[in-house]
Amino acid sequence: MPTVSVGRDCLFAALGQTYTQEKFEELCFNFGIELDDVTTEKAIMRKECHLEEEADDDEEVIYKIEVPANRYDLLCLEGLAQALRVFNGKEGTPAYTLASISKESMLKIHVHKETSKIRPYVVCAVLRDINFDEASYNSFIELQDKLHENICRRRTLVAIGTHDLDTLQGPFTYEALPPEKINFVPLKQEKNFRADELMEVYKSDLKLKKYLHIIENSPVYPVIYDCRRTVLSLPPIINGAHSSITLKTKNVFIECTATDLTKAKIVLNTMVTAFSLYCRNKYEVEPVEVVYDGGKSLISPELSEYSMEVPLSYISRSIGVSLKADEVASLLNRMQLRAEKGASGGEQNIKVSVPPTRSDVLHPCDVMEVAMNGFTEIKSWILCSYQENFAMLNRTDDKSTAVIIANPRSADFEVVRTTLMLGGLKTIGKNKNKSKPIKLFEVSDTVQLDGTKDVGATNVRRLTALYCGTNSGFERIHSLLDRVMEVMATPFVPIGDSSGYYIQRSDHAREFLPDRQASIIYKGKHIGMFGIVHPQVLKNFDIPDPCSVLELDIEPFLQA
Repeated sequence: MPTVSVGRDCLFAALGQTYTQEKFEELCFNFGIELDDVTTEKAIMRKECHLEEEADDDEEVIYKIEVPANRYDLLCLEGLAQALRVFNGKEGTPAYTLASISKESMLKIHVHKETSKIRPYVVCAVLRDINFDEASYNSFIELQDKLHENICRRRTLVAIGTHDLDTLQGPFTYEALPPEKINFVPLKQEKNFRADELMEVYKSDLKLKKYLHIIENSPVYPVIYDCRRTVLSLPPIINGAHSSITLKTKNVFIECTATDLTKAKIVLNTMVTAFSLYCRNKYEVEPVEVVYDGGKSLISPELSEYSMEVPLSYISRSIGVSLKADEVASLLNRMQLRAEKGASGGEQNIKVSVPPTRSDVLHPCDVMEVAMNGFTEIKSWILCSYQENFAMLNRTDDKSTAVIIANPRSADFEVVRTTLMLGGLKTIGKNKNKSKPIKLFEVSDTVQLDGTKDVGATNVRRLTALYCGTNSGFERIHSLLDRVMEVMATPFVPIGDSSGYYIQRSDHAREFLPDRQASIIYKGKHIGMFGIVHPQVLKNFDIPDPCSVLELDIEPFLQA
């Protein structure tokens, strides 16, 4: 999970309260994050430079806080402090608004059709009358870096450009041109370069060279101009020097170019919601109209909240605790979800409004309602040893599936897991003396090599469930599969029918007993397996009792 480094004193000032380390760790635990390390800026520098100088008493304390991978709003001090203030009841969830300006007076960016060949989408926004100090300015830059490494997938999906709007003149154009036709002074340079020349220059740049492959072999490069043909950026590589922002910048123009429009909108929302805090009109963002070549247009950013109603009975069943509607609404409000008790009469519902900061909230139910079946959720490491991923599961490496880590720091982290059942088996092995049965589940990612992706691999969201007891529990795992499919409104169909799912006898998975395993077929495609775990595998993980395991790919259901 991502780690955010923030100055302790700055964080406490933003929270309006100081804490002992023990009390702050308790706050993090209650909220659902973790204080991973306490260090200082100078200690980090000494470690990087391999120096052994003694620490000074006046060194600023740095908290390294681990946050969930899908909570992009927590990747900077501003978002983290705001979430904790709301959690502590010191303020409510902010209401983000778009500046009230007519469409005619709105800034516009015109998208040329040639961009479809390389990077087809762009969304933009303006932060007006912003007031940076050194800390907030650095946080603004660092959030871009965090997003680039996280949701933006090292700029392959989204690239962020930020500009001093007062140095530019709209309307803007987003174009795709041959590299030899693009000339500008890039950031931190003093002379003009052609875009193809820049590719050569940046091949020796430690930071930028890792992004060159995204566009360098394309016949056209994406570029953004203002109406005077001043280059704002050559995404996803570098911004122009002309519009670079400084501490004195008052109006910031933000553009996000992308191959994934949904992620571009999330990234833009994350930037503007975190830093509209510093605008004269707090939490107000100026929209920009994006006009496509065919006349289609959209207004960005999209800051409206969306609403849903969730049955109270569903919440109580899922978490296994009976709560009153007022209690549920209060807890949801503490997590920045505006919630209130629905109208009385009939089944009690909770009305929830999801703000633009919470892109991780998609729908009322998790894809799988496994918690209703008495299974306990676990979260295991995505990295494992080579032996665990293969030999301990009776598997062999076919050299075309697993992502192998180069120069791993530990033998425990040599491979990116290709199966979730590994984590469940390790958990049972470490808890084999607990009362039986042990019933576990996990919904998380595995990673597989994929030559069609620009990063060479792809994430696959999967579900695994394990039953360990005095008997194998095969029928319990089978019934769990049926329950999952029932929740997903997926019918059981005869073998060969592609309108639903069916199971088929199998004997090729060596982690299971022969003839005690089955393949799961959904709409004609193999999506998973379940069966009784092979005794040798149990021995490898030091598990004395029989186990049954279900594992299936849930990506097809998420897409549906």
